[in-house]
Amino acid sequence: MSKAHLEKISRRRFFYYGFAGLAGLTGAGLTRYLPGTSYAAKNEDGILIEDAVYQGIRESLGKYIYLTPQKLGGGTHAVDLGTQKTLSWISYWNYGDSCPISHHLAAFYADSGDPYKGFEFINSTQGGDNVLMYGLNTKIKEHGMLDKYGMGNHIYRVGYDGKSNQMELLEDVSETTGIGLGVHTVPFPDGNGFACADGQKDVVGFFSRARGQDKTKVLTSFRGDWVPNSKVLAETWTKGGTIRLIKLAPGKDGKYDYYGTKGNKLNYEMAPMAELLVEKGQTPGASPHTLTGLDFCLHDPRNRYSIAGLRMCGGGFIIDRTSMEPICYLMANEGIADNWPIKKVSNSPDTWEVTLPSVGNPIHETGFNPSGNHLVMMNNLRANNVAVFDTSSDDPRAWKRITFIKDKEWQGEYPSPFHVNFSIDGSKCFFTVLRPKPMKSDVYVVSTKDWKVIKKFRNVGVDTQTTATTYDGKYALVIFSGFQRMESGAFVFRQDTLEQVGYMPNFGGHHDCVIVPSKVEEMKFSRSCTV
Repeated sequence: MSKAHLEKISRRRFFYYGFAGLAGLTGAGLTRYLPGTSYAAKNEDGILIEDAVYQGIRESLGKYIYLTPQKLGGGTHAVDLGTQKTLSWISYWNYGDSCPISHHLAAFYADSGDPYKGFEFINSTQGGDNVLMYGLNTKIKEHGMLDKYGMGNHIYRVGYDGKSNQMELLEDVSETTGIGLGVHTVPFPDGNGFACADGQKDVVGFFSRARGQDKTKVLTSFRGDWVPNSKVLAETWTKGGTIRLIKLAPGKDGKYDYYGTKGNKLNYEMAPMAELLVEKGQTPGASPHTLTGLDFCLHDPRNRYSIAGLRMCGGGFIIDRTSMEPICYLMANEGIADNWPIKKVSNSPDTWEVTLPSVGNPIHETGFNPSGNHLVMMNNLRANNVAVFDTSSDDPRAWKRITFIKDKEWQGEYPSPFHVNFSIDGSKCFFTVLRPKPMKSDVYVVSTKDWKVIKKFRNVGVDTQTTATTYDGKYALVIFSGFQRMESGAFVFRQDTLEQVGYMPNFGGHHDCVIVPSKVEEMKFSRSCTV
């Protein structure tokens, strides 16, 4: 082990291992043992590999509020990282939602500058047949709980009041606007609005930010449709086709016609790494052959451009939010051009197209470095790697794919690079690496200097999901949800030294996480730029 790494060993590790453990670092004893647990590390091809240590947090993580949705638990918790207790929580069952799958969320910065005094967040929820994906022996459908009041796709806006220490439901954005969406919820870096998308419908909406009792407005909305070259479902994407991006319009009542399950192409969402089940005919729905998998839209930290990701089509549209029009299409797949021009083909409704000769593999989660100079996008299933784009140009049509992050373990469909986040200083990229149930997943750390893997945390937890980073640059928190049936928790490590800190308990199948920003400058480090 290098002298430089030894110099980074903290006071925390000294007390964990004692003199004997530290002495072992310099010799062959790279396996350290603690009372009731074990800590193993090895160096393989220049990459430090450690097993996760199952122990509680022994230090304060700072004055931050950690917001986590419960998914099948039906609500959301706010955890005080300083005391590691639940500050407040909300359950959407209590508001008449008979199947609230609390899916993804994002918080706006606190207007007062202190989230403990109050803040607001947006929480997308699923419902309907999505609850049946987890092998539950349930009569929820027979009891009528998945019909009108349980079909899901609500976008809840919730406020936390520091005086009462309570959360309140302020608005159902889907009811206000007629656009019901249930997947990634991503605020703009300036905090003045947010995007939400849903891969069952292939719809993304851009919304204004409302406060208090005000109502949210739609800025614009798009639907993606795939027009395949082949009529054979198994070849629908691999044989190429055309993507159509259509700007949607409201009806005479000012609302859109996508409330609840209206517009669903699939009966339930594509689970992570389940895209190939669509082409195998194993994901039922009204229109699987037109699916693009548009289930997220995140934002360049410089605040002008967004990327709407199309899982089934291997890339995403770059959208200029000043004009609310797409300007190019980025492709993550290896062996095909990276930046594709698009063509406007209609003004009624506004429609753009891009034609692809083939789609080699699906993509999934994506993220901008908070510095704004790079974008990473997961290539999954048929190709397990991460495409890296240079996004330093002010013109996205000049953004270029420069390399791929690869690892010798990423062979076949699993293990697969999944969710992404960056250290506050932008020097490191954190990936959760998904393994199939019931295996425990991992966390990889990549240097953004040369895009090489520098560390792996093994056996972190079943079904690792998103990562949140404290804004002081100290900690990273990785949520894992156990596929809603197994173990769950939050694994914590240092952003700077990459040392393990320990585990926090989890309050019920949590699927996402974000640390509430206290000021607008922190938005780009939260859920604005990564999913």
